[in-house]
Amino acid sequence: MPMLYRICKSFEVENAHMLSKHPEKCKFPHGHSRKVEIVVCARELDEHDMVCDFKAVKIAVGEFIDSFDHAICLNSKDPLLESIQARPGARVIVYENTDPTTEVMAKHLFEYIEQALRQELTGPNGQLYTIRRGVKLERVRLWETSSSWAEVTND
Repeated sequence: MPMLYRICKSFEVENAHMLSKHPEKCKFPHGHSRKVEIVVCARELDEHDMVCDFKAVKIAVGEFIDSFDHAICLNSKDPLLESIQARPGARVIVYENTDPTTEVMAKHLFEYIEQALRQELTGPNGQLYTIRRGVKLERVRLWETSSSWAEVTND
């Protein structure tokens, strides 16, 4: 019977968003302690007996995920967008004509991560990491709260 190996690398960020289409409180700025779980899988282990090195995943996506930390995610149509962007040091991530729901953000993360895992990766001390062809991104799960998450999977 064929086996499937999975590994998960998690990241945590403090992140805010506003859902301009929401009928209640979520239309106002609010924050979450988010957890991002990245699951990659392979049918076989590599020459180091791994799916891939956890460090390779961190190098591939860590900086991108960090861009969400202490940032606010907004719909490009949100009337407060300009005033928030005008604040010195503001970290703003804009979603074109779309509310940055946890589902939308999970899709955004998935699409970026899928591409990033295919790049040549250089560690902080110049060491090279590669994620071989047989490794695939299976899912990205984005936690909004300790009891709520959205997930995007690779079919």
